[in-house]
Amino acid sequence: RSAERKSTALDRATDEVRALIATADGSEVHTHDLETQVERAQCAESAMLALEEMREVAAALYLNEFGSSWKPVSSSRFNHSAMLTSALVEGRDFLRARAEAKRRAAVPEGTPVVFAGGRTRHATEDDALNFGNNVWATLDKVRDRVPDMVLIHGGDTKGVDRLASSWAERRGIPQVTFSLDMRLGARAGFKRNERMLSLEPRYVIAFPGNGVLERLVIEAKARRITVVDRRGPLGTNPKNTSASTD
Repeated sequence: RSAERKSTALDRATDEVRALIATADGSEVHTHDLETQVERAQCAESAMLALEEMREVAAALYLNEFGSSWKPVSSSRFNHSAMLTSALVEGRDFLRARAEAKRRAAVPEGTPVVFAGGRTRHATEDDALNFGNNVWATLDKVRDRVPDMVLIHGGDTKGVDRLASSWAERRGIPQVTFSLDMRLGARAGFKRNERMLSLEPRYVIAFPGNGVLERLVIEAKARRITVVDRRGPLGTNPKNTSASTD
C-alpha cells in the first residue's frame, strides 16, 4: 500500500511537471519551479522503487514459507525496478520515460501463454502431488518452447491457477491475471475467455475445469491456437488415457 501511495504521489508530481512544461515562458522562476517539481517526482519514484523492492523480498519469503505466490487483494503487483527510471531524464523526457515505465510494468514484453483450469479435489495426498507435478512439468515443457513466455491466467488462489502462479514465481516468469468481473454474472467467465484470447497467445494450456474452460478450448482451436490438453486424470493428456484403456 505504501508503494501504491508513492506511485500516486509520483503521478501527481508528473501532472505538475506536465502543466509547467505546457506553460513554459523561459523565465528563470519558471525554470526553477520546473526543476523543483521534477526533483520531487524523482524522489517519489525512488521511494516507490525502494518499497517495491522490499515487497518483492517479502513476497519471496512468503513463497518459501507457504509454497504459493503472493498477490495483492485488489490490485496488480507492478514492479518498475527493471525499467528505465525517470531519475535519468529531465522535463519532456521525464514524462515520456514515466509513461513508458508504467506501460511496460503493466504489459510485460514476451509471448502470451494462457493457462486455465478449475478447482479440483483429490482422493489422496499422492494424487494431489502427482497432479501438482504434472502442472509444473507441463509448464516447464512449454517454457522450453517459448523462452520469453508471459503466463496468462485467472488468478484463482484456491484452484489450479495457484499452482501455475507459484511455478511462475519460482521460474521468474512474468504473469498477467484476468480476474472475473462479477458484475457480468453468468457471462463473466466467457468474457474473461475473450479477453485472454484477444492477446493472441502462442499456446493455451488446459487442465480439468468446467464448461467455461471447455468453451475456451473450443474457441482457441477455432482460432488455430495450439492447445496443450491436460484434462485427463490427475492432469494428464486425455489421449494417453484413452489409449491405455483400449
